[in-house]
Amino acid sequence: MKKAIVLGATGGTGQVIVSELLNRGIEVIAFGRSQNKLEALLAEYNHHLSLTYKLGDIFDYQTIVDAAKDADVIFQCANVKYQEMAEKLMPLGESVMKAADALGKRIVIVDGIYVYGHQVAKGDENHPQNPHTKKGKLRVVFEQLIFSEKWKRAEALIVRLPDYYGPTSQNSYLQPTLDGVAAGKTSIFIGNLKTPREYVYLPDAAKMIVNIAEKDDSYGENWNIPGAGLISGKEIIRIARKVTGNQKAVIPLTKNVIRLVGLFDEFMREIVEIMYLTKEGFILSGEKYEKRIGAIPATPFQKGLEKTLQALMDKNN
Repeated sequence: MKKAIVLGATGGTGQVIVSELLNRGIEVIAFGRSQNKLEALLAEYNHHLSLTYKLGDIFDYQTIVDAAKDADVIFQCANVKYQEMAEKLMPLGESVMKAADALGKRIVIVDGIYVYGHQVAKGDENHPQNPHTKKGKLRVVFEQLIFSEKWKRAEALIVRLPDYYGPTSQNSYLQPTLDGVAAGKTSIFIGNLKTPREYVYLPDAAKMIVNIAEKDDSYGENWNIPGAGLISGKEIIRIARKVTGNQKAVIPLTKNVIRLVGLFDEFMREIVEIMYLTKEGFILSGEKYEKRIGAIPATPFQKGLEKTLQALMDKNN
């Protein structure tokens, strides 16, 4: 891979993919619809000679074709809001795959774990896909679209991440907690504080995703991107308070509270059905990655949270 394009380059996952590619000496085209955000991204890298950008609309496949024609691999990191998923997820998938197929390109699709539903077996790539939520069922149809036989020239793979965190994170479940603590405010925690859960540090995820993308035999498959183990909300808050010095309350939001808030907030209303993950957790197996790719990058939570919180505090100053 000599040149890649990152769709949704200014998002949380897109930014770490851009960084990882540049660190490997790979030319990067950052693709998005906001010129201001793309120019800010270039400025962050001091207008790195290997980083350029293209304006476009993820739902207009021709703009992707025009931007990606010189790239070896397309990284699809753009996403849709929870409350718009039913209307926009499939058109997004159709657009990116149509573009990849028209160009005969390899494409890496970044996705989550809703397709699995409740964990009933080892969390490897063969875990049964029995989602019990609207979002999970939609993600199964999305996967079928990505791997559809109608695409004759595109080569696709899907990487699946658990909940995540990191300096670039924007829309994770953990984000309101870390934002609030870093800002010295009272904050919230979505879910049960006692349940040990898996989180992946985004720079680690980027390393694994690019490693997978560079292997010729990775395509046509699902790949899990595991975190560095399990950690409870209580432990996250303990570390966050130690790093920031903020001892203000962190209020856990249970399913019933979120359902109540959802009467007035469309986003919170959409969270209710996937609250099972905050109560039960879901542990991804990295055995396939270790066997086919190598050792799993696993930044300890203490170090990852320190870097994340410091970045948030710097942004607030």
